[in-house]
Amino acid sequence: MLTRRELRNAFQAFGLQERPVIVHTSIKAFGGIEHGATALLGALLESVAALVVPTFTYKTMITPSVGPPNNALTYGSSRDANRMAEIFHPNMPADPLMGHFPETVRLHPKAQRSLHPILSFAGIQAERYLAAQTLFDPLAPIGALGNNGGWVLLLGVDHSVNTSIHYAEKLAGRRQFVRWALTPQRIVECPGFPGCSLGFQAIAPAVQGITRQAEIGKALVQAIPLIPLFEVVQTMIKENPHALLCDRQDCERCQAIKNEG
Repeated sequence: MLTRRELRNAFQAFGLQERPVIVHTSIKAFGGIEHGATALLGALLESVAALVVPTFTYKTMITPSVGPPNNALTYGSSRDANRMAEIFHPNMPADPLMGHFPETVRLHPKAQRSLHPILSFAGIQAERYLAAQTLFDPLAPIGALGNNGGWVLLLGVDHSVNTSIHYAEKLAGRRQFVRWALTPQRIVECPGFPGCSLGFQAIAPAVQGITRQAEIGKALVQAIPLIPLFEVVQTMIKENPHALLCDRQDCERCQAIKNEG
């Protein structure tokens, strides 16, 4: 059973005390942490300058009956799901797909959260990064982190959950999508929705040289600087427009990108 002190010592060995980070984690991967997500968060806050996590809220999404073409969406197909959609509010919990840790961050007394109705982020000591987000540029906090020397931490998870690769895809000119969300005022169109991430682990060999890693408990922990990561993604997509896409024939987003040529 790992303690907060053991986690802190291990995280501080990465040398990121002056750096902001975006974190993706599986708490279970560590094999046991005394006091769980709270201890993990405390150890991280003692080891980095600022911390950001995605707190996405997919249950706000609705599917309209019509919309723009080649948008990786079957219009008019989700009437039952639409009836169950919920109106976004700032205190809405992060989707369970995000895992338990983002909720721990969101509920921290010093945490702030951006207000995108689908793709919000929460952070501590991270106001200037969260403030970069707009409805039209939902992943801008990741770019702001990168521009300030930020890193991504993968704690017991692989690149298939690495949201920062989505930001790099946008920099590379890869197609983004449009989605819609319920807000207290109206249904809001949300451009800049990213593609599928199931193929992202293919980037691992290309970023091995810029990755710091260590075994902490049973978890493989990886730290990757964001700007070099963005550069690797852009190079891969320039050389192969289908790079990092998944192989599923039923993946509407990857197929839409492949159909562009």
